[in-house]
Amino acid sequence: MSKSAARPGRDMVLISGGTTRMGSERFYADEGPVHERVIEPFWIDRYEVTNAEYARFVDDTGYVTVAERPLDPQDFPGANPADLVPGAMVFTPTAGPVNLAEWRNWWRWQPGAYWRAPFGPGTAASDRPEHPAVHIAYEDAAAYAAWAGARLPTEAEHEYAARGGREGAEFAWGDEPYPGGVPQANSWIGRFPYDNQGDGGTAPVGSYPANGYGLFDMIGNVWEWTSDFYAPRHILHDRIGADAGGRTNLLAATETGAGAGPTRRVLKGGSHLCSPDYCLRFRPAARSPQTEDTGMSHIGFRCARDA
Repeated sequence: MSKSAARPGRDMVLISGGTTRMGSERFYADEGPVHERVIEPFWIDRYEVTNAEYARFVDDTGYVTVAERPLDPQDFPGANPADLVPGAMVFTPTAGPVNLAEWRNWWRWQPGAYWRAPFGPGTAASDRPEHPAVHIAYEDAAAYAAWAGARLPTEAEHEYAARGGREGAEFAWGDEPYPGGVPQANSWIGRFPYDNQGDGGTAPVGSYPANGYGLFDMIGNVWEWTSDFYAPRHILHDRIGADAGGRTNLLAATETGAGAGPTRRVLKGGSHLCSPDYCLRFRPAARSPQTEDTGMSHIGFRCARDA
């Protein structure tokens, strides 16, 4: 059950909470094991945070995102200092079929790309005010959430909210990816990564049907940050008690190989790049690891708040 929030400056929905079976055993190994979780009531944004909303935050605080900051040569031994300029990873469609095992075929490093210039110099997020803000690293999302008097959702909260009250279904709308041949979320339609018959990128938030809780784009459009640390399998709740955003975290930092590399968080919801022939992750149970210091052109976020 849910209801709209009357909160100043934010359109949020109250999710009443309940018991859910989290995860899936049908698709990718890191989505299991399926297990029961109890979700406490919480508020969550009806829409993904947009370029216009992120601009208000930056204008108010002067915040500088990770993608805009100078790179430290000590972090890139052997690199030409002239190449160490701020930027971000931008998706670039290929001219035809490529080896899908090599992600570098469709991702490029674009100097000068960040949330205000999502495709690099000469492009402007101000031309797309209602599209989700992208090139947002974890720190950037958490800073916005704190400014908004909120936090990032946990993985369990995001998955529960994304289901919209439809328990047991593989997709947020049922068991078929395109019921009646009609896409229910902004995902890749066609052959990845060169033939897209869908939106061809992000879409304005709310362009696709809301789920059963009145939430938009919980699936597709952009991957969304959660506060949970990533591990390659769900760690059952009775084994850990890590804190994330004031809530019990499904995953503990000690399970991520802390100290062995960059910290990774869980992304949820899939994106406009998810395709059945490459990445069938536009589902509530789907999850993806992302290093905290990396934003990309298909990663955004929304906020949550304790009820």
